[in-house]
Amino acid sequence: MAGSNQGISIDGRRQRGERTRLAIIDAALSLQEEGILVPTAQQISDRAGVLIRSFFRHFDDMETLFKAADDQLRDSYEALFIGGDRQGSLKERVNRAVERRSAAFEQLKNVVLGTKAQLWRYETLRTNYARNQRGLRKDLEVWLPELQDLTEVDCESIHASASFEMWHRLRSEQGLSLEASRTVVISLLMALLTSD
Repeated sequence: MAGSNQGISIDGRRQRGERTRLAIIDAALSLQEEGILVPTAQQISDRAGVLIRSFFRHFDDMETLFKAADDQLRDSYEALFIGGDRQGSLKERVNRAVERRSAAFEQLKNVVLGTKAQLWRYETLRTNYARNQRGLRKDLEVWLPELQDLTEVDCESIHASASFEMWHRLRSEQGLSLEASRTVVISLLMALLTSD
């Protein structure tokens, strides 16, 4: 009987530990989404409602936290980009691709900015960011198979025009609305895709 109680106790500790671990990951992401692009371990612990030593019991350092967050959220983040109706005319596909990507960029803006702000510091972030960039390129090539017939310069220009960096510039630096930004990106893509 005592052995079964001990098993329940260990299982309860594991469950509490997993809840704490997930609360720390959620806290880090919610801080970034609110605009604290590079939250500290203390800020994350405070938000999660745990002591700083609990943070470091679950994560050796910030890099292990980033890896755990990526492992947990990669599928849901990638799902924001994949899918959608990829049939129809070039204009229809460009419109839908820009609409889908821009919606994802809007949702992930602060997470992307937080990641970019720390690329110099963490190998995990550099690896994840490079993987995500390759995924975005491949995804755009599925939307627009016409890319394979273009010159390298035009193809790279399209990838640059459809990038988060372009989107962020239009929205933040140039202060354009969501709709105006989409119009600019669609116009750039169509001009490049239909030039002789």
